[in-house]
Amino acid sequence: MPLARIDQLVSIVIPCFNAESYIEDCLDHLYEQTYPNIEFIIVDDASTDRSADRIQLWQARRRFPRFTLLQLPRNVGFSGSLTTGLFMASGEYIAIHDADDYSHPERIRKQVEFLMNHPEIGLVGTNYMAFEESDILKQTPSNWLSYGEDIPKRYAIGEHCVSHPTILFRGSVFDRLGGLSRNMNGAEDYEFIAKCVYHGIRVENLRETLYYYRSHPAQRSREFYPE
Repeated sequence: MPLARIDQLVSIVIPCFNAESYIEDCLDHLYEQTYPNIEFIIVDDASTDRSADRIQLWQARRRFPRFTLLQLPRNVGFSGSLTTGLFMASGEYIAIHDADDYSHPERIRKQVEFLMNHPEIGLVGTNYMAFEESDILKQTPSNWLSYGEDIPKRYAIGEHCVSHPTILFRGSVFDRLGGLSRNMNGAEDYEFIAKCVYHGIRVENLRETLYYYRSHPAQRSREFYPE
């Protein structure tokens, strides 16, 4: 039986591996969200740097009321750590967030309001801007997202058009479909959204830029997509 979900709560799940340089900035921006009913679930994937220390120092300073840090005893990879956090989420809604990025203060509120106003939609992403670590003002808009009926059409032919760390979805979606595959290293984010579309979950993107993707040499995506 799925756990009883807490009405209107958003569980923000943050998988973290060796993000000591960025995690406090990530949490500071999430702390400024205008949507008040949120919890943080941070899964530290056996980091070899001081990520966990930074997270604990942040919480000691902020004393955020709904806050969970789970330190895994061994590294299980992105999909394993994220799915662990998804199982811990108790909110009516679940949001994903990468540990080295940050969100606009209105992100969660606007996504929740969208799902409340569109009960037929199960998952919603947002537009995003990529920025260079060395120059935060050097920002590049996304050019590969789709909207409306173009989304299922693109996934039907194996394309990708929703940015995974921007998504917020109903907890019932996870209760029905589960988490990310551990058999597609580097494409787990694509597989999860494609699985939603395949099983009839309606997906949408907000056109407004509400997420900021940090480009830096150590980011995970460069392991699979160096360009």
